[in-house]
Amino acid sequence: MRRPSRLSLAGIAVALSVALLSGCAQAPQQPPKPGATPTGPAVPEAPPAKLTLKPARFTDLPGWAQDRQADAIPAMVKSCDRLLRQPAERALGPDGMLGRIADWQAPCAALSKLKPGDHAAARTWVERWFQPFVAGNNGDSQGLFTGYYESALRGSLKRQGPYQTPLYKRPADLVMVDLGEFRPNLKGERIAGRVQNGQLKPYDDRKAIDAGSLAGKGLELLYVDNAIDAFFLAIQGSGRVTLPDGREIRVGYDGQNGRPYVAIGRELVARGALTKEQVSMQSIRAWLDANPTQAVALMQSNPSYVFFRQLEGEGPIGAQGVALTPGRSLAVDRSFVAYGVPLWLEAEDPLNSSTSIRRLMVAQDTGGAIRGPVRGDVFWGHGKDAETRAGLMKSNGRYWLLLPRSVAVPVS
Repeated sequence: MRRPSRLSLAGIAVALSVALLSGCAQAPQQPPKPGATPTGPAVPEAPPAKLTLKPARFTDLPGWAQDRQADAIPAMVKSCDRLLRQPAERALGPDGMLGRIADWQAPCAALSKLKPGDHAAARTWVERWFQPFVAGNNGDSQGLFTGYYESALRGSLKRQGPYQTPLYKRPADLVMVDLGEFRPNLKGERIAGRVQNGQLKPYDDRKAIDAGSLAGKGLELLYVDNAIDAFFLAIQGSGRVTLPDGREIRVGYDGQNGRPYVAIGRELVARGALTKEQVSMQSIRAWLDANPTQAVALMQSNPSYVFFRQLEGEGPIGAQGVALTPGRSLAVDRSFVAYGVPLWLEAEDPLNSSTSIRRLMVAQDTGGAIRGPVRGDVFWGHGKDAETRAGLMKSNGRYWLLLPRSVAVPVS
């Protein structure tokens, strides 16, 4: 599913925050000062993103007593299994502010005593072992929350009839680099490319790949019957492909070409085809379907390209390496929130803005458009309902990180 370079619907939601540039009648005589506008004085620059934590009580968590907390325990069990495989002294979060693996050993061990479906016991487990903290970006607790889902496609193991759009496997010459392994200040940043003459060079972009730069190299995993479905599959990162004989194959993210992700919703706003308020997965899809002669060029304005592999067993798999739990797994910015951290989410319901989503979740995934200390992407699962929720979700919200009580959290 979402690996460290994984792209999400949040990439489309970014269009919501893009201000359209207005033209100036006359160019400035001198370059503007840092932080200045072309026609005005210098303005304060926003401070660098920083995770801040403020202690809270469980009674401060809206809806805490009404949640079915046991529904999140299977996700937590999977995350605990991954956490406890790591060295006890490994630090979590920026500057280790989320504790060390050793802090998670006792809470995770206590999970084995919980019975499935016992919500009261699950709530008691959380309250005993964890302390809630309001997460903020330099103290601002409000953030953007979007959604993603597991796509449904129709495909074939060979090119035939309507099945003409290939899903490619990861090329052997694709090199993906975690820059955080070379520079601590680049933690969470990744690039990809191919080595030529001893240097890492950019990999083929979407337009080149669509034109056949990888054709005939044995990289075709499947062929699907709709190029737009394939495009949105790459945004979601995983899907189920139904074959002509009724068999179903699950596919998941296995690499990305390293090119920057460009939100095509932003391009549609720039063209005047949609307003910022209208942008959603559904509205973008409707425009692509209604404008087939322009659809290919629009999709190619996003040079990013995702490669896939066939998944066996339970899935889809998130960036933490565990199967995601619908409605309980959250994609986060790993630069600020470590995988496996439970959290309490409060965000606007995408189907009813007058109500809120309030539930216990677990950080288990990430995405290329998931940036910032208070930013999340809710995994909604598979099927039409999941697709609808994910496509419409661009919600204001906040979350509380739940950290082991043994962690000496630097309170901001």
